Amino acid sequence: MFETLTVRTSKRAEMIDITDRIQDLVHGSDAADGCAICYVPHTTAGITIQENADPDVVHDILYKLEALVPHHDPNFRHGEGNSDAHIKASLMGSSVTVPFRGSAMVLGTWQAIYFCEFDGPRSRNLHVKLIKG
Repeated sequence: MFETLTVRTSKRAEMIDITDRIQDLVHGSDAADGCAICYVPHTTAGITIQENADPDVVHDILYKLEALVPHHDPNFRHGEGNSDAHIKASLMGSSVTVPFRGSAMVLGTWQAIYFCEFDGPRSRNLHVKLIKG
């Protein structure tokens, strides 16, 4: 099964919990066991697995990424003015793989899957491939 989801972002930089959307695909498939591969086909957005119990974790990640790679850096050369977004997306990565068993994703107690926007707001794609196994 292969699905493309749309993720609408509302800020320049944000992390959106997409765990339930991926779990809905897993639950709706005919595969009880396997892996969900989630891939972001954008160079200024990424994906990661991180804690979902305390929203301050997301705040702290975005805060530190901005401190490490500020939006406005006079040494950036890229003409579009979003070099920081490219770097942040590279740090997060473009894919995650999550196993599922009994039609439920096997995530840690506090884990969630986050779509990471760094050049929004935009409408983005997220490709999900479910592999039986």
